[in-house]
Amino acid sequence: MTEDDARAWIRTHFDVSRETLLATFAALITTEAGLQNLVSASSLGALWSRHIVDSAQLIPLAANHPGAWIDIGSGAGFPGLVVAALSDRSVTLIEPRRKRAQFLEAAVDTLGLSNQVTVVTARAEQFRGTGAVISARAVAALPDLLASGAHLSTTKTLWLLPKGPHALEEVEAARRTWHGTFHVEQSITEPSSLIITAKGVARR
Repeated sequence: MTEDDARAWIRTHFDVSRETLLATFAALITTEAGLQNLVSASSLGALWSRHIVDSAQLIPLAANHPGAWIDIGSGAGFPGLVVAALSDRSVTLIEPRRKRAQFLEAAVDTLGLSNQVTVVTARAEQFRGTGAVISARAVAALPDLLASGAHLSTTKTLWLLPKGPHALEEVEAARRTWHGTFHVEQSITEPSSLIITAKGVARR
């Protein structure tokens, strides 16, 4: 998927005004990249395909799970801030690194999403609340992620976790200590990228 393809995908599935909002967000990330390593330098030229659409593709998967969205380890705002920019959901961004959390707070303000998005400077283990959807991207292996965030979920919560080519191995490892319905979906952005979905997560 090229950058032009990615922007066209956003326009087709959302609208031009949402694309414009994300263009502002992309500009904020590019500027901040000179101050801190929000995304890898090699992916700065592919923000739309590698990061924005990779995040946005989660929204249709959550169509049957309305309600609050919790994003663990938000980093530069992927996927949580993209979800907020493209939907009307209440989104909580949990980010333990203060400098990144400060960037997220500034981005939320600039994008006019302050009434919709809450930035929490903490580790997932320290936060209390529950989400209809929980996402995390490039945070930890699935067993560790569930251990740190299961208290944020209910039996109805949908987990959406973009992963690399080892997603199936992570699911097998998680099943040793966790109950739940786990599936692996193909990402639209990269042939080797997968998305783990999970419901009914609970410790064995």
